[in-house]
Amino acid sequence: MPRDDPRWRCPATIPRSDTRWRRPTRLANGCDHQDSLSAPMSGPIADAISFFRLSCGRWRSQRSSHHLLHRRAEPGGSFIEVVELEPRDGRLVAIASLHGCDPERLVGGCRVTWNGTMAWDKEGEAHEGESVFGLIPTDERGRAGLLLRDRGYAETSPVAGRFAMDERDGLLLTTSYETMDSLERFCFAGPDVRLRTSTVEGLSNTASFCVETRITETPAEPAQALGSGGQEPLAAQVPAPTASPAASVSLLGW
Repeated sequence: MPRDDPRWRCPATIPRSDTRWRRPTRLANGCDHQDSLSAPMSGPIADAISFFRLSCGRWRSQRSSHHLLHRRAEPGGSFIEVVELEPRDGRLVAIASLHGCDPERLVGGCRVTWNGTMAWDKEGEAHEGESVFGLIPTDERGRAGLLLRDRGYAETSPVAGRFAMDERDGLLLTTSYETMDSLERFCFAGPDVRLRTSTVEGLSNTASFCVETRITETPAEPAQALGSGGQEPLAAQVPAPTASPAASVSLLGW
């Protein structure tokens, strides 16, 4: 490789606009991926509420969860819908009061509904539900703060997590439960493609990677999330050991 190749340059000296040679992004849970070169975002994301607004809409998610106990990977798929809520929405005001926070500090929030399947699901088992959460920044830029939810995804009781945005405008979500800790990182590979990595540590230790694509058409909602080929439910594709329910859940969405 010639010495004038951009890969020899210190990453700090490579402009953000130079998309030829971007170093891999180190995710919060230790996973690397390359930033998308085909459909970059049109500009920087100013704060966390802007990130959530970009996430509003309907998404199709393809997921791979790695179970450390079983030393196996489990595929899954889901449909997610994110709807923005205004700061004065009664549901957000109630959540803030539930957590002992001043509702005036809310900058907004979302309602998330999800419907998915995992390959190791038992017959009749489904992953569906909804949750409401609100954001309360703790810094002047609105890039870090509290994420208040009416229920957790790993436990059904109300839970408060923390959010922070990193230097590449990725969104980090951390939550501590009684029996486990969850850490996720979201980032946009383009306006209609979102990447998600997550780890769950505690009674169940898992690491997951999701590719989520925005649904722009408006067909009837499928009864089940499909596998990567769109042919059959994922639950019919892979024989499975028994997995912990907490290993199949996530934070923003499912």
